[in-house]
Amino acid sequence: MTPVELLCARDLRFQLYELLGAEALTQRPRYAEHNRETFEAAIDTAQSMAQSLFAPHNREADEHEPRFQDGRVQMVAGVAPAVRAFCDAGFLAATADEASGGMQLPVLVSQACWSLFRSANVATTSYVGLTAANANVIDKFGSDAQKRRYLGALRAGRFFGTMALTEPQAGSSLSDLCSSATPLADGHYAIKGQKIFISGGDHDLAENIVHLVLARLPGAKPGVHGLSLFIVPKFRVDDDGRVGGSNDVALAGLIHKCGWRGTTSTMLSFGENGGCVGELIGQPHAGLACMFHMMNEARIGVGMGAVMLGYRGYLAALAYARERPQGRHPGAKDPSEPQRMLIEHADVRRMLLAQKAYVEGAYSLAMTAARLVDEQKTGESDTARNEASLLLDLLTPIVKSWPSQWCLEANSLAIQVLGGYGYTREYPVEQYWRDNRLNMIHEGTHGIQAMDLLGRKVVIQNGAALALLDRQIGGTLVEAQPWPALDEQVRALAQAWDDVQATVDALRPLLAQDPRAGLANAHLFLEAFGHLVLAWTWLRQAVVAERALAAGTAPDDEAFYRGKLQACRWFFKWELPRVAPQLALLRSQDDTVLNMAADWF
Repeated sequence: MTPVELLCARDLRFQLYELLGAEALTQRPRYAEHNRETFEAAIDTAQSMAQSLFAPHNREADEHEPRFQDGRVQMVAGVAPAVRAFCDAGFLAATADEASGGMQLPVLVSQACWSLFRSANVATTSYVGLTAANANVIDKFGSDAQKRRYLGALRAGRFFGTMALTEPQAGSSLSDLCSSATPLADGHYAIKGQKIFISGGDHDLAENIVHLVLARLPGAKPGVHGLSLFIVPKFRVDDDGRVGGSNDVALAGLIHKCGWRGTTSTMLSFGENGGCVGELIGQPHAGLACMFHMMNEARIGVGMGAVMLGYRGYLAALAYARERPQGRHPGAKDPSEPQRMLIEHADVRRMLLAQKAYVEGAYSLAMTAARLVDEQKTGESDTARNEASLLLDLLTPIVKSWPSQWCLEANSLAIQVLGGYGYTREYPVEQYWRDNRLNMIHEGTHGIQAMDLLGRKVVIQNGAALALLDRQIGGTLVEAQPWPALDEQVRALAQAWDDVQATVDALRPLLAQDPRAGLANAHLFLEAFGHLVLAWTWLRQAVVAERALAAGTAPDDEAFYRGKLQACRWFFKWELPRVAPQLALLRSQDDTVLNMAADWF
């Protein structure tokens, strides 16, 4: 069987080594034992495992979603060996310290590896993705005893992890969570409550499942500032990490979804029989701050998952368009003339070029976020680390939301390229669309990301994060100036960035005086700001491509770089122009939505 193409291998290495300087990270003490060869070994292993263990059951898991039978959750046979091999190969602890059993890889290289698994099977990868994020929270906020009890087991894959936030009556409104945590004499807490939409909440893939649960202590203040975070395992764990009896965490139901069907989505009941015990992690009433450490990581993962689903659809559509003969050029009247391949038709090229621009631009953005995490952790000065953290905070809503919207659009275009066949289950592109549709909803909906971006991120510390992005964009504009072919893009990006800053300045007073009115159209700011950021990522790629072409390249590489420049040109010609009218509408502070009465619908 021919291995499936998970992403363009040349693009992966372009992002890693030419754009983001992965090799330079080996000059830092944390990564000094690594080099390009060790990076490539990890990537090659990930690619091989993703193709041989994850991709083969992707369709089967979609067609036969997890079910509750004979007292347990059952799923297709391919999931367990795939996640076991993933854990045994060390990918669950790819960025963890070598002394604790990790690979100590840069986050950038780790994300390159994870992108291959997400491309092969985003649903199966979710189990290990949630576990890795869960372990990172315990590593950062847990006590020494909690780390001994849970951390090694999580990173070895003996235990898997989740985050349990959402409740039936609250939805996305964390202020309205009401699960309770009552102190016990031994220092533990009796946990009681219902949680819903908990991904990976029940299965038999590991010895135990460790839930991170938001709940309220007695007398806690209302709202998010009254939430604490608790470690609540499915089975109790003793001080030496041995698994014991049930902890009164019950599966109340499996949720059946449009897509992403291979991951269990659960309703969980904690303490239904009064026997659920949890451990406080972090400080009382600081649970949301701890959980956001996991959620921000998860949001970058969601963005990368959206990218890879878009990427798989693009590659499938591209392969189909290269191989499928259909029709003739306009003006060709002779029916005996041979049919043309789909890729020769202008409208098909338009759809393929749009997909390329969306997915390769978004992949660059997600990898840039990973590089910022490395800078946040290992930057050469406090200033460098703090600035990376602030810039990452600003970009995280874009990393999560832009691919969720526009790589979904890429999936829609992939279906369109295949025509009627694309709408059938004979081809995989319809599944990629269904899987990707989740990403605008989970880990903070599109609207929540928009309000976070406009209401908090762009104005935080009096606009300090925006000032950092201004510096980054300004640097790219300077780097692009020696290349006359990029003059038009330089002018367009500079104008769009000026428009963004003017819009923030215009909205700032309204945001302070009337947040409801100021954030009413935040979704449009998210889209416009996201397009600006993607234009920046494309100009950065174009600069690297121009330099490479000027230095002389092999024919295959020349075609690759020419493709980068053409995709950049397309994005600036056809996508960035959306931004100016959107920002003008935002500056007008239109109140049509707010003034639409509920009983007028």
